[in-house]
Amino acid sequence: MTVVAVGYERAVATLTLDAPANRNALSAVLVGELAEALAGCEKDDAVRAVVLTHTGNTFCAGADLRDPPDPGALVGLLRQIVALRKPVVARVAGHVRAGGLGLLGACDLAVAGGAATFAFTEVRIGVAPAVISLPLLPRCDPRALARYYLTGERFDGAEAVRAGLLTAAGDEVDVVLAPLLDGLRRSSPQGLAETKALLTAKVLEAFDRDAADLTALSARLFSSGEAREGMSAFLERRDPAWVV
Repeated sequence: MTVVAVGYERAVATLTLDAPANRNALSAVLVGELAEALAGCEKDDAVRAVVLTHTGNTFCAGADLRDPPDPGALVGLLRQIVALRKPVVARVAGHVRAGGLGLLGACDLAVAGGAATFAFTEVRIGVAPAVISLPLLPRCDPRALARYYLTGERFDGAEAVRAGLLTAAGDEVDVVLAPLLDGLRRSSPQGLAETKALLTAKVLEAFDRDAADLTALSARLFSSGEAREGMSAFLERRDPAWVV
């Protein structure tokens, strides 16, 4: 059973995260299938752009705590999205948490509907948004990231736009998405590829400079005693020991 569905319409490939029972969490399987689907889009000359979307009420709940991906594999997936020579557009019609926000940060454009909510929940389980910072720090407002990284607060689509996490938000996600897809379909493959290369150069520099250090940080934090307590508390639906 696959957890990433692939569709195609008028030069746009749609990759759908399809593990709603798991809230489309970043499992080793999902990360591997999404990387494979993106590689197929890269090779297909008929694909002008890629839409990344989801089934269920959650775009992505972050790392799968029962079957987490290797940090290096997650870094590789995020870099693959950034480096893909075709624009990638996130279509969000539900909630996004933790590592799922890294997927949004890696995408070139991102839109959300009225039901979408966002939160960097890493600090609440004893870790940090380490590898997902590779695409986020170069693209988002630093004050907004400081607030939401440090507090784990939930925020809505309008705030996500202000923070630079989203391109646009509205009540109906497909209404917001339509003009973006129309523009991409009117653009030449060469024009899109070279323009994306201009826009992503600084982000790829961050990957090349910082990926090894942040991957090591992620691995160290996830193996710590505090993280084990935080993840146990999350899975057991209780407060961790440090809550006062």
